[in-house]
Amino acid sequence: MYRILIVEDEQAMLMGLKDNLEFEGYQVDIADDGEKGFEMISKNEHDLVLLDVMLPNMSGFDICKNARKNGVSTPIILLTAKGEEIDKVLGLELGADDYITKPFSLRELLARVKALLRRTDQVKTPKDDQNIIIGNMEINFSNYEAWIEKQAIKMSHKEFEFLHYLWNQKNKVVSRDDLLDNVWGTDYVPSSRTVDNFILKLRQKIEKDSNNPKIIITVHGVGYKLIN
Repeated sequence: MYRILIVEDEQAMLMGLKDNLEFEGYQVDIADDGEKGFEMISKNEHDLVLLDVMLPNMSGFDICKNARKNGVSTPIILLTAKGEEIDKVLGLELGADDYITKPFSLRELLARVKALLRRTDQVKTPKDDQNIIIGNMEINFSNYEAWIEKQAIKMSHKEFEFLHYLWNQKNKVVSRDDLLDNVWGTDYVPSSRTVDNFILKLRQKIEKDSNNPKIIITVHGVGYKLIN
């Protein structure tokens, strides 16, 4: 049974989401303020988090940023009443996996939850139980673990998904649209800068010289290719 954490300070919204997710068969935990939510997320015990942006004591953006900084890889869907593009881009760049803007339909939310859990399960396929070497990094996609020179390193859930998709398509050109469709999986299209920033983060971990990449190369005008 999947375990979902809801961090939301509006009680009606919180209990409504809890009841409906439990009806769908999920195990649900709740938190109604930012500090409590961050504490629960940091335990890394959940399969997915629904995280409101506007929270007392600690914002959803800060929770997301600090959780990823601390190595928490749990998928996060942001719940936001803000519709401006800059807020959506900021949330995704801070490590969120998806967002949904209030007011939203329950049907849409459930679809987003199921899609993200499905993509997460696809990352954890049996064939990925082995550790593999990509450039400077040793990585286990099934366990969301990575090492450089035998030292464990922190990577966000989205970085694992990016790298996993590139690995599965190694030696092939992958367009930005391919990445958006197969990694982001949302109806919102991040800017090319957002996608490029994630590639830059991976290069900084994998490449001997991130300014002169040999593993994840840019195919100008098309996209990227992971060389192996």
